[in-house]
Amino acid sequence: MTQLARRQLLTSLAGVPLAAIPLATILADARLARAAADQLEEVSLTTAGGRQVSAALALPASTPAPTVLLIHEWWGLNDQIKTMAAEFAREGYVGLAVDLYGGQVADTPDGAKALMGAVDEAAATDTLVSWVDWLKQHEAGSGKVATVGWCFGGGWSLNASIATPVDATVIYYGRVDRPAADLQSLQGPVQGHFATEDQWINQDMVGGFEAAMAAAGKQVTSYWYEANHAFANPSGGRYDEDDAKVAWQRTLEFLGEYLKA
Repeated sequence: MTQLARRQLLTSLAGVPLAAIPLATILADARLARAAADQLEEVSLTTAGGRQVSAALALPASTPAPTVLLIHEWWGLNDQIKTMAAEFAREGYVGLAVDLYGGQVADTPDGAKALMGAVDEAAATDTLVSWVDWLKQHEAGSGKVATVGWCFGGGWSLNASIATPVDATVIYYGRVDRPAADLQSLQGPVQGHFATEDQWINQDMVGGFEAAMAAAGKQVTSYWYEANHAFANPSGGRYDEDDAKVAWQRTLEFLGEYLKA
């Protein structure tokens, strides 16, 4: 990349540095989200299962730093999730946004549903475990890793942490109906963000998860917001700015406690 291109990527379309623009503003503007996403480096690896996979990497100003593995919503690895990786880097983390759809991104609910339904669980687990191992060994990392996911990715944030040891797990309105026997392998605490109006990831599911975590002797902190599914996504119609800000602050405090200590 040329020096001119780098300068262009570091500056918004309005001529204001992206670092000076609030996260919600960037995510709500497709052009700004694209500019932020374009700052990331595409990286790839061969998984333990022998498959070639890619992800988007964002590095903080100072390293070594703790690392965060981000898992996308049912839409796929789009500019929103890449922007979140850039934001984690701005907060002092190595952010890695992984791709469980092999480069495909949906722009309609039907398309997203089809992509989500086509995911092979064994392959997705292989991908996530391989990326966690990669982050633990990355020269810019401190060796500490957290998983963070939204919607489809929220469930896979938990699945990844069950499959391989990590230091912390964050779930945004993701599927958590796992039995206590599965949760025994968790090595770090879990933080969950859920919405009272969510008809799928509802209080019955989350209550069962909390009971299973207690039975497994594992630590979980759940937060409820008077909002709907995907309330933390500024590019969607269910975005709740106030609740999204609170959830983000809680996420940063949680990760700071368990990754930066």
